[in-house]
Amino acid sequence: MKTSQFFTFFLVFLTFFSLTFSKKCHPDDKKTLLKIKKDFNNDYVFASWDPKTDCCGWYIVKCDPKTNRIIGFDLSQSDLKLPMPSAIGDLPYLESLSFHHTNLTGQIPQSITKLSKLKFLDLKWNFLSGPIPSFLGELKNLDYLALSFNNFTGPIPSSLSKLTKLTGLLLDRNKLTGKIPESFSQFQANDFYLYLSHNQLSGQVPRTLGHVNFSWIDISRNKLEGDISFLFGKDKFTNIYDFSRNMLQFDMSKLEFPKTMTKLDLNHNKIFGSLPKDLAKFDYLNLNVSYNRLCGKIPVSERLQELDYTNYFHNKCLCGAPLPACK
Repeated sequence: MKTSQFFTFFLVFLTFFSLTFSKKCHPDDKKTLLKIKKDFNNDYVFASWDPKTDCCGWYIVKCDPKTNRIIGFDLSQSDLKLPMPSAIGDLPYLESLSFHHTNLTGQIPQSITKLSKLKFLDLKWNFLSGPIPSFLGELKNLDYLALSFNNFTGPIPSSLSKLTKLTGLLLDRNKLTGKIPESFSQFQANDFYLYLSHNQLSGQVPRTLGHVNFSWIDISRNKLEGDISFLFGKDKFTNIYDFSRNMLQFDMSKLEFPKTMTKLDLNHNKIFGSLPKDLAKFDYLNLNVSYNRLCGKIPVSERLQELDYTNYFHNKCLCGAPLPACK
């Protein structure tokens, strides 16, 4: 084959390949994405979203390699300052949706319930407001829901317990009020983490939560009261317990701890009794029991004595290193 003929053949092949590739993106998905771009009116963030090019090659979104449908939408560190467009619900194959630290405003649109395949939803660090919508409980395939660092108000909807596949629920750093729903006992994942800290939740922690095997539970900085001893036990697999800065009141003396525990923060509560001797068995433990009503001698172990005295001070009559010796 002559050079000129080869060159002509190559150009034809390249043109055919380009045309084929340009049609890779599903037209319905492309139409929806361009609607989202128009709603946000931000050419800088969506600069790669050129209508003349294949949407599977655009930034922010991800296509399934077999079906070429949009399955991922991941936007972070942007300054949108607008509500989430309802058109987001018109991406029916979406499995992962993230507007992380993008300054979204307003409320979550109900159209999101059309995303029946959605597994991952991250809306952290925004200015979303109003109540957490109960319709989020319709996203039955969700295994991760993060709404932290927003302005959500009102009670936590019990309908979230319908998300039976959930392994992580992050609602911390909002303005939520009311009680922790009893229905949260229905979360049965083997590695479940629950973040409810920095809200205005009140009342007692439901005893039914003792049936949940948390890997991490943080309900600190609320107005919770009463007994939470049922959340402990040798048969648990919990790594992190943070119940600090509440109004919890129970006898700590007979608590039993999971071998997996690496952090126990109970500071600023009304906890009484003595420190269990089992605490001495942990080679590494971040422990803080300051500002409570504890008494007795601090158990002896290398780890417990190397902690700073501030982790123990302001109790009724705790004594022993690193506090003053017992009398």
